[in-house]
Amino acid sequence: MQIRARLSMSADGYVTTPSGWPALTADPSFVSGQSHGIREFLADCEAALMGRTTFEPALTNSRWPWPDLDVFVLGSHRPDGTPDHVTTDSDPARLLEKLRAANRGGDVHLIGGPRTIGTFHALGALDRLELVVLPLLFGDGMRLTPALSPEAGLTFQSQRALSGGAVEIVYSCRGSRGDLPGKPASQR
Repeated sequence: MQIRARLSMSADGYVTTPSGWPALTADPSFVSGQSHGIREFLADCEAALMGRTTFEPALTNSRWPWPDLDVFVLGSHRPDGTPDHVTTDSDPARLLEKLRAANRGGDVHLIGGPRTIGTFHALGALDRLELVVLPLLFGDGMRLTPALSPEAGLTFQSQRALSGGAVEIVYSCRGSRGDLPGKPASQR
């Protein structure tokens, strides 16, 4: 089992639009559940892990967003209308234990913003971070950092061009970040 976070961001580093929507929703070529490599990403996933803020809007959707995934939610309480098959817990370490106990060998899609991703990374549970960088400038919104610290220890794994000018960049979260050089590479 690998816990993999995938999120989109604008070219100027915002993971949400100024109005708070996920960055990907601003891309004219976005098709929910189909575009920007999400189908390939979800092919190996058996579960979704998220915070309550990400989960609650799904309760009013006309269709359940995770029909083929087990769902685990980190939150201080179980929101009204939560289906019985959804596992909730207020403690991230306990929720992680429940997730691992239920796992049948597939990967886990960690859905959420920088704070949720940072919480599970701090527990040593985040294996991969996948960023879809969009060819858009927002000028405002929520940034990926500082909630996800520069000390995250990201190690570049791969990149690929996506339709509409977006680029997918995949990092392993199992490395450690060394000190940044004091001089540009050309002066060392």
